Amino acid sequence: MAGSDTEDTSDLAGLEAGLDALERPAAAARTSFARRVLATVLPPLCTVVLIVGAWQLAAALDLKPDHVLPGPLDVARSIRRMWLEGTLLGYVWTSVSRGAFGFCMSIVIGTPLGLAVARIRAVRAAIGPILSGLQSLPSVAWVPAAMIWFGLTDTTVYAVVLLGAVPSIANGLVAGVDQTPPLYLRAGRVVGATGLASVRHVLLPAALPGFLAGLKQGWAFAWRSLMAAELIASSPDLGTGLGQLLENFRTYSDMPGVLATIILILLVGIGIDVLVFSPLERRVLRSRGLAGRAG
Repeated sequence: MAGSDTEDTSDLAGLEAGLDALERPAAAARTSFARRVLATVLPPLCTVVLIVGAWQLAAALDLKPDHVLPGPLDVARSIRRMWLEGTLLGYVWTSVSRGAFGFCMSIVIGTPLGLAVARIRAVRAAIGPILSGLQSLPSVAWVPAAMIWFGLTDTTVYAVVLLGAVPSIANGLVAGVDQTPPLYLRAGRVVGATGLASVRHVLLPAALPGFLAGLKQGWAFAWRSLMAAELIASSPDLGTGLGQLLENFRTYSDMPGVLATIILILLVGIGIDVLVFSPLERRVLRSRGLAGRAG
């Protein structure tokens, strides 16, 4: 009896220890939230401080004339001037709205195209290599051709964005579908998911990580393509986006304005990634039990 009591006590202690171990990660997660935020924000902040410090030092040492290498304060004054004039948000909105619309059109085109390439062998054989080639082709190469085809219109801008983003989105979906275990599709057929139902309820959810990576890359290509189109196909009738603003400052040899516009373009790209794609990636990873990788 004494041995049995000892074993029961030992089992109970083991159970309690196991429950404590299960609770400990959650408690640790709660207590380390501020630390994780600090670890996420502090490294890029330190990097920015170092870059700005090196930039200011180079300007102070007159390594280049002021009209070639203005200091950070001169660039900040240029941004402040645009803000006070009430034009800054208009420039940003013109480009962001174009980029968002072009990116949405790219998703509408790239998603069925990617599914067709991934699921139909003949289509993959015919189009797959072309998509890979288009993805490696610099988007700026399409701008002269689009200007000849469509003139100085919004159609030119959107055509360049589509040609830059669609291949990345389609290839991302193809990669996600290729990595989907065939067992998922067989299980779906067992419960009656066939045809479009299989695509919607089985294939697309299973391919979501690869598809999301393709969407993220597609946005990067769309944004770069848009800047190239606005930079070259500039016209008062098109409105002034960040690309055309950059070209305007270059025309007037306004280097603080050039660097200010480059910083604005960079900030928009970072902002879209932080506010849109990073939360989506974390959500997808957590839904698959990969919270540790989600950060």
